Amino acid sequence: MQQMADGLIMGEDGRPRCFWHGNLPDYVRYHDEEWGRPVADDRRLFEKLCLEGFQSGLSWLTILRKRENFRAAFHGFDFDRLAAEDEGAVERHLQDAGIVRHRGKIASVYNNARRAVALRDEFGTLSAYFWSFEPKPEDRPAVVDLATLRANPTTATSTRLSKELKKRGWSFVGPTTVYAFMQAMGMVNDHIEGCACRAEVERARKAFRRPTA
Repeated sequence: MQQMADGLIMGEDGRPRCFWHGNLPDYVRYHDEEWGRPVADDRRLFEKLCLEGFQSGLSWLTILRKRENFRAAFHGFDFDRLAAEDEGAVERHLQDAGIVRHRGKIASVYNNARRAVALRDEFGTLSAYFWSFEPKPEDRPAVVDLATLRANPTTATSTRLSKELKKRGWSFVGPTTVYAFMQAMGMVNDHIEGCACRAEVERARKAFRRPTA
C-alpha cells in the first residue's frame, strides 16, 4: 500500500483513493461503489441513517461487515414494518451476536421507524425531506482535502438537520452522525481531491434528479 500526500493512497490497481479504506477489498468496494453516490430510495436512506447511528463510537468497517446481519435483523430496514413491531423486538435483538447489541441504538431503530413513517406521510418521501437540506455550492469548501475533512466533522447543515430531526423525535442523530449520513448518501461529495472516484461521484451528483415529493 503506497501512502501518498494529502490523505490519498494508491490502490493495487494503480488508482489513487481516499486513505480511509486501507485497501481492504470490501472497504474499497464500499468506497468506490457506494460512498458519496446519490441515493433517493427511502428504505436505503433509512438504513444509512440507522447504520450511522450504530457506528457512533465504533469503526465504520465494523458496521459494514455486519451490514447483512443488520438487514436480516431489521427486515431490510422496512420502516413501515419496523414501526408496527412490539417492544419485545428490542429484547430479541439483544440476543443477536451478529449485530451491535446496544440497547439504546436498537431501540432507536424502532423509534426512528415510527418517526420516518410520520415524516414520509408529511413530505411524501424521506428522500424529498433529506435532499431539501442539500448545501448550496457556495456553502461547501472550495477544496476538499484531508485538512478540511478533519477540521469539519460537522457542518452548519448537519447541525441544522440534526436539530430538526431531534425536534421530530428522532434519536441517535447528532450533528456528526448526520454529517456522516450526508456524506454516505451523496448529499455532499467528500472524496478527497485527487481521489479517482471524486469526478465519478460529481458526475453522478450532476445527473441525479433531486426528489421533490
